[in-house]
Amino acid sequence: MQLDDLYRQVIMDHYQHPRNQGRIEGDALSIDMKNPTCGDEITLQLQIEDNIVKDVRFKGVGCSISMASASMMTEAIKGKTVEEALILSEEFRKMMKGEEVDDEELGDLESLAGVSKFPARIKCATLAWHAFERSAK
Repeated sequence: MQLDDLYRQVIMDHYQHPRNQGRIEGDALSIDMKNPTCGDEITLQLQIEDNIVKDVRFKGVGCSISMASASMMTEAIKGKTVEEALILSEEFRKMMKGEEVDDEELGDLESLAGVSKFPARIKCATLAWHAFERSAK
């Protein structure tokens, strides 16, 4: 199995079996965002306590890239401090621009690196990340 095939499997697994999908009951920051280019939509909810992302959930409709990216993001930022999660978000954005990044820091998110070769899809991959940044700042 080649690396590209493995990455495709990771993306499709998150798309078909999204993690942290749903709504947070109780107090939570919430933001709705839409990618006007393709129509992907996401509602992201964050529960932050003592500067730590205690819970993060999303609901959305969109392509496999946007929904898989949202699923992977929720797994990646849950339990991190807001600052750590924002640094991870910056690393993800760099990867989407095709810049050098710390592969170990990104983990499964690296499976989305190939999206950087398709500029029209970058907005799909970064939709959930934009929502997180707007909510957290």
